[in-house]
Amino acid sequence: MKAGTFTEEQIIALLQDAQKGAKTVEELCRDLGCSTASFYLWKRRYGDASVVEAKWLRRLERENDRLLKIVGQQHLEIEGLWEVLAKKR
Repeated sequence: MKAGTFTEEQIIALLQDAQKGAKTVEELCRDLGCSTASFYLWKRRYGDASVVEAKWLRRLERENDRLLKIVGQQHLEIEGLWEVLAKKR
């Protein structure tokens, strides 16, 4: 499957099923159609989060990316202004 095809609800359900211990991680991953590497990546990323917390985390990550882009653009503008000021001296 392509990366990013699983929803937060599916991921959280998989992690919660794994915590219950009814099936092994390999069996759960086979049922969902993902790799065990993806499972452990999701476990590290989401931990014991609920669906609401996972969506909130995703929203915060998007906001952080947006803000980092703005800061980067402002840094470039400031550098450009410093270069212009240095040439005028």
